[in-house]
This record gives sequence, structure tokens and C-alpha cells, in this order.
Amino acid sequence: MSAESPRPLPEHPNLRYLKDQAKAMLKAGQAVSLAEAQREIARLYGFASWAKLKSKVEEKNLDKAVIDLKQAIDSNDLERVKQLITQKPALHRAPIGYNKNGPLTWVAECRVPWEPPSRTRLAMAQWMIDNGSDVHQGGDGPLMRAALVDSRVPMMDLLVRNGADVNAEWNGDFPIILAPCETLEPASLQWLLDHGANPECARAGRKHPDSALDYVIGTYSRSKNLAQCIDILLKAGCSTRRNLPAVLEILRGRTDRLGELLEADSALANKRFEELDFGNSGSRRLTLRGGTLLHVAAEYGNVEAMKLLLERGAKVNARAELDESGVGGQTAIFHAASQFSDFGLPVVEFLVNHGADLSVSARLPGHYERPEEIVECTPLEYAQLFPGEENKTVAFLRRAQLAR
Repeated sequence: MSAESPRPLPEHPNLRYLKDQAKAMLKAGQAVSLAEAQREIARLYGFASWAKLKSKVEEKNLDKAVIDLKQAIDSNDLERVKQLITQKPALHRAPIGYNKNGPLTWVAECRVPWEPPSRTRLAMAQWMIDNGSDVHQGGDGPLMRAALVDSRVPMMDLLVRNGADVNAEWNGDFPIILAPCETLEPASLQWLLDHGANPECARAGRKHPDSALDYVIGTYSRSKNLAQCIDILLKAGCSTRRNLPAVLEILRGRTDRLGELLEADSALANKRFEELDFGNSGSRRLTLRGGTLLHVAAEYGNVEAMKLLLERGAKVNARAELDESGVGGQTAIFHAASQFSDFGLPVVEFLVNHGADLSVSARLPGHYERPEEIVECTPLEYAQLFPGEENKTVAFLRRAQLAR
């Protein structure tokens, strides 16, 4: 029997039926023991052992239940969630949620529907924890995903009350406190700090080795919340390896302090900073390395800082330095033109109105998913690449280019 071509398992195989097949084989004298009969049945379906066949049958039967469970979570159907998990306790560990951490992670994220955690969603999380879900799944995945959005603080509170660790490292390399640092969510960040999260989480050798403050500075997100998040971490005493006062004041929106620094050192207005190893955003790999303070202000949407810099002698068409392979040379407008959701539009309008050259071309890093890609383009051409669709910024640049 084992020499036959393996039979395919049905879409929803029945383990009891397979057991009955083995018993029938034993009864017919085709095996000397039930264990041998089960092994032969396993081989009949192409498995080396009964244990492997059993595992596959359970997995296939779990698939539909996993789909049903996700649908129940997404529709906030608490009773259906209870029913499904009670019938199949293995669903506590089903591959649902970010990085397939588990159903509790998906519940905690409140992504579908996208809304603050309702009383039902909170009750769902509590029931799952009380009945076998691991609050630490994936390295405290539920807490990490909840911490990405300010409105999920009630879910964070529930998870921590049930043992979640604010100083855990999700996936072994991502401290929980980095979640609101990535998305620039000040309420979530402050809540974690108030509950004992350590912002001095830098550790060499980790995929994300920086402190919370350095992670905030380097995040791809663009939001007016950046200044508030930086101030929260500075107040908490968090250190940064980026000891660049003028740059930091631009990110904090402190034009008064920037003015004092420019007064003390006028050369700052056109200084190029080779150490700016951050600034990539909008799906692009372009950073601020070798750029001026005007580049920094353009990247982070700080029009007031740009006004001050131009008043103090900054050159609107100053180019960033080229690297050893000749990549770089962009002016400040490239950084504003390639932002997502038209975040950079006010800066683009300001720069165009103050003489930004729209014909300038530069060789620049392309999409972050194509690490070898280098593109040669004008500001408009770069804007068309990132985020890759027609928007108000692109439309404005088209009109401005035609008008010149």
C-alpha cells in the first residue's frame, strides 16, 4: 500500500475517518498493530508518520476556523470569537495579525474596523487572555501594535494590567517604545514612559540599535507631532547620538533657538552636514546626508525655519554634497516634492516663490524596495516617483514649470 502514489487529502479531512481506516486495516489483518496501521494510512497520503499526517489534518481543519475567527474579530462579534476558540483552543496561536503573531495581536491593533478600542473589543482581548491567549506572543506583539496609535491607549492599559512588558523587544529586536516613535504618537509614547518604558534602549548589534530619541529623529513618518515627541523624550532624559543643535531645533520647531544659533555662527546657514544619516521617507531612500539646514527644514515641512534661513543668507538652490559614486546634489525642493499625502506642498510653494530652480537635475537614490536603483531627475520627475501618483504637489510643480 505504501508503494502507491500518495492520495491527496480532502480540503477538510476528517481525522476520525482516518482513524477508522486504520482500525479497519488492523481488523482485516493488514497490520499487526494499530500503530502500524496508522503509519500505513499516513504513507497512503504521502506522510512519513501518523504524527505528521495528524498535524497536517489539524492544520487544514484550522484554516477555515482561522478565516472565521478573523472575520469574527473584524466584525467585533465577541460571542462568535468565544465559540470558535472554545471549540478549537489551538486558535489562540493561529497565524493572524502582524507578523502572524496571533489573534490577540490582531484584536489589540484595532485595524478592522479602524477605530479606538470599543468596550466590545476590550472585552474580547480580556476574554482571550483569560482563556489562554499569550499576552507576550511574538515578543509582546499585542502591546507593540496597540502602541502605534494614540487612541489605543485603553488597549495598552488592559494589556499591561494583564502582564504585558513595556520594555519587551518585539521580534527580538524592536523595543516596544519604538512603536509610537515610528508613527509619532505622543500620547502613546508618554503613556509608555509613565508606565516604566526605558527610552535609553540603544543596543549595538540589534536590527534597530538606537535610543528612542534617535529612532524618532530617524523615522519615515512626517507629522507635526515630531516636535512634541522629541520634547517628551528630551524631558525624559533620553540621549541622542545626533548632537546637532541647529538640526534638532528645526525638528522641534524652535525657530527662536535656531535664530540664536545662526546669530552666534552665521556659517551655519549654508553649512553642509555629512553626518545626517536620516531623512528617508515617502518610499524613497534619499536621506539628508550632505545637505544644509534648508534641506532639513524642507524635509520636515518647517516653513518658518526656511524663512529665517533665507533671511540669514541661506541659498535656496544650494546642492547637497555628492557621495563617492556621484549620487546626490539635490536642492531642498527635492525633499519637499517627494513627500506622501502632499505633506511637502507648503514648502514646495514657498521654495518656488523664492526662486527654487525647477530645471535642476540630480542623481538620487530610488525606491527603498529597489536598493540598487539610482534615478536622474528634476524635482517634478522625483515628485512623480514618490509616492508615485498624481497629487496636488505634482500638479503645482507642473503649473510652475509651465509658467517659467
